[in-house]
Amino acid sequence: MSSITLGDTPLGYRDLVAVARDGARLEISAAAWARIANAQAIVQRIVASGERAYGISTGLGALSQVLLHGEQLAQLSRNTLLSHACGVGPLLSESQTRAILVAALANFCQGYSGLQPKVVEGLQALLNLHITPCVPSQGSVGYLTHMAHISVALLGVGDVRWQGRTLPASEALAANGLQPLVLGAKDGLCLVNGTPCMTGLAALALADIERLADWADVTGAMGFEALKGQIAAFDADILALKPHPGMQQVGQRLRNLLAGSEVIASSYGLRTQDALSLRSMPQIHGACRDQIAHAARQIETELNSATDNPLLLGTPEAYRVMSQANPHGESVAMACDLLRIAAAELGGVAERRLDRLVNPVLSGLPAFLVAEPGVNSGLMIAQYTAASLVGENRRLAQPVVVDNFVTSGGQEDHLSLGTTAALELHTSLENLTQILAIEYLLAAQALEFLKDQRFGEGTGRAWQLLRQHVPSFDADRFLAPDIAQAATLLRTPFA
Repeated sequence: MSSITLGDTPLGYRDLVAVARDGARLEISAAAWARIANAQAIVQRIVASGERAYGISTGLGALSQVLLHGEQLAQLSRNTLLSHACGVGPLLSESQTRAILVAALANFCQGYSGLQPKVVEGLQALLNLHITPCVPSQGSVGYLTHMAHISVALLGVGDVRWQGRTLPASEALAANGLQPLVLGAKDGLCLVNGTPCMTGLAALALADIERLADWADVTGAMGFEALKGQIAAFDADILALKPHPGMQQVGQRLRNLLAGSEVIASSYGLRTQDALSLRSMPQIHGACRDQIAHAARQIETELNSATDNPLLLGTPEAYRVMSQANPHGESVAMACDLLRIAAAELGGVAERRLDRLVNPVLSGLPAFLVAEPGVNSGLMIAQYTAASLVGENRRLAQPVVVDNFVTSGGQEDHLSLGTTAALELHTSLENLTQILAIEYLLAAQALEFLKDQRFGEGTGRAWQLLRQHVPSFDADRFLAPDIAQAATLLRTPFA
């Protein structure tokens, strides 16, 4: 089994995905453990001195002026987890919860948090033993609730998923030789603080939207070929006159996918220009890719940041306790809002292309891509489904970060809502998967009527891949399984 090590080099979002989704082991470097221990020693020095320090020797939020002593400090940590574990709604998937865990551990490995090493060891054990806490998806204004639900599992509280079943956390810990933890000063605050929830979820979504952007080029090229598009629109010299990086990348991909196509060659000069949904793929898909690249920089920066409050700097002999706002997730929230716009655009233009495929006036192909229209409805209603999903994604493209609330008695009066932004992004990407799956089905079916000519190198491979799993459409049949099968293919990269 492969492994990813935290602590010595920056963590990339693909590294997080390797652990969260693909099951790679998570290791922590010796240097990171040393940093974790140093910050914990600062906490112990503060506790011993009786110094007032937010979240270490005081209450939280609006209760930051309440000074605590002795056993109250450990009780505060435990109470913080229990009181903050108040999420509602459907559970996160196991990969989503694991992604949050990885992001949390990356934060702690920066060495500015101050929690006990045994707490970090406990979170690492949950990951590597595949003990996944059951975490309600709703209830976060940016942080707090999701990490609280994850962390109560370390206390033996709540339910977890392990070895394909749901069981009490206490039973899963015991089955793996683990004891419930006793927390100390600042442990509870560290565990619910920061931006690991939105950042972990955003990192997973980045991997998905990058893969779907690649597939959008593939399904779009197939539809372009079936509609006998004019390849001049993708000419390298023309595209170079508008040198956006994503636009150049998409133009090159489309030329490669369509290389060697007899359909395209024989259609040269058929019309002066194609509809915008066809000829502007480099411009539209390329703009989306540029936003994905920008969002990736924002999310990876956050993934390698210290996002606790307060942060502990220096050594036990010379330290600073700094209250600040690094847990505010504005950068990630805006990145997720931007990615939802990109997802809406990729899906929206795909629906415009696939609508042309089923319309005989625009396509020159049999109505609704079936040989005997009339007695057969063909692929008519698949376009309706795509349109419905596009409409939903347009609504989801509305920015979340500009919404706001006041919490904690006025102490926290500007919130990023980054976790909501990330979760809505996951919904948008699932919708985009289904839209592109429908375009894949329709474009492949359209190419059935052009099989007397050779397809492009890439479009031909994509057509053959689908035909290994979904037969051509000769007469009306139960269509939902075909869409589901095409969507399954889109969940892996196109080689």
